[in-house]
Amino acid sequence: MNKKTKALTTGQYKEIIQTMREGFSGCRPNERIATALVLEGNLGLRISDILKLRPCDIVRDGDRYRLEVTEQKTGKRRVFTVPLVIQQYIENYCLRNGIGRDALIFPITERAIQKQLHIVCDYLGYEGISTHSFRKWYATEIYKANDYDIALVQRLLQHSSAAVTQRYIGIEPQRIETAIQNHAQLI
Repeated sequence: MNKKTKALTTGQYKEIIQTMREGFSGCRPNERIATALVLEGNLGLRISDILKLRPCDIVRDGDRYRLEVTEQKTGKRRVFTVPLVIQQYIENYCLRNGIGRDALIFPITERAIQKQLHIVCDYLGYEGISTHSFRKWYATEIYKANDYDIALVQRLLQHSSAAVTQRYIGIEPQRIETAIQNHAQLI
C-alpha cells in the first residue's frame, strides 16, 4: 500500500472525473479513463482488476447483477452484487463504444491511466493522488455511510485485519486527533 497516496474527498473525485471527461487547454477529454476511475471509486476494486473486466463478467443473477473477480494482487476470489445503476453505466459505456461482451472494457495500461490522472491532478493542483486514491475514497465513504463499521469495510476490501483497514483509510490518526481535541478541559 502506498502511504503517500491520499483518499480523495468527494469534491476532488467529482472535479477529477469532470475535468477528465471535459478536458482542458492542452489536454483532450478522456471518457475511457474517467469511466475506469469511476468504476474503481464505485466498486472498490484495484485499477489492475478494473482493467481486466469484460462485460460478460457481470452476470445477471435473478433480479440482481453479480461480479466475480480474482484479485490480481492477492489472488483472492471476490464475488459481490453490482448495483443496477453501475451495471447500466457499464452497459451504456460499452454500447456507446462498441465493446463486445467478451472484449476488455478498458484495453489500456495502468501506466496510461496514472499518466493521464497525473496531468489532470497537476492542472487542478492536487498532490498525493493516484489511481489508488479512488479505492481509498470508496472505503472511506462506505465507512462513514455505514456508522463507522470498520469490519464491513475490512470485508469489502478483503483486508486481513481491521487494523490494516484503519491504517488504509487513515482512521487511526483521525481518531487520535479527535480524542485529543475532545479531551481539552481548561479551567
